Amino acid sequence: MNNKKVKTTQGRQKIDIKKIENISNRQVTFSKRRAGLFKKASELCILSGAQVAIIVKSPGRRTFAFGHPNVDSVIDRYLAGNNSGAAALQPCFASSHPSEFNEHYAQISKELEFEKKRSTMIEESKLAYGGGLWWDEPIDGLGLAELEQYAAALEELKKNVAMRADELMLVKAASVPSSMFAMNPNVSSDGLG
Repeated sequence: MNNKKVKTTQGRQKIDIKKIENISNRQVTFSKRRAGLFKKASELCILSGAQVAIIVKSPGRRTFAFGHPNVDSVIDRYLAGNNSGAAALQPCFASSHPSEFNEHYAQISKELEFEKKRSTMIEESKLAYGGGLWWDEPIDGLGLAELEQYAAALEELKKNVAMRADELMLVKAASVPSSMFAMNPNVSSDGLG
């Protein structure tokens, strides 16, 4: 019996670096390679704090660009011959020292562990109260002093929730990459019109 599997695809193969003659294949290759190029440039920016600008014109005559902190500032700095450029860095990349990034990562990791423990404690307290939390309990039988304490506790909870929501929104806003875009206004960042 012959148990050899027949390959259905060609897989990864080494290609000759020359112009691709088939227009459709050329466009597909351009799209994939452009995405890879922009990804590598982004990684370079994140890892080293470098400022990068890439402008690419597709075979279909569309212009695509990637820049960190943005294309205009990097090109302006290049054309002006100004090599300082520290003011143009985004706040999260203001320092290119890996130790500071590592410290920030350690701090965030500790906060994550704390939040996980807190979540576990909240789940345990839910079980202790029969599946609900203190604010889910009926307030019909409470006296004036207890209602005042309850209202104060609710205000404190509201303040804490608002602060936490603001923190999460700031973290989310800081993590969204805004430096990858297409220069044509009618073209999205993936190059599709």
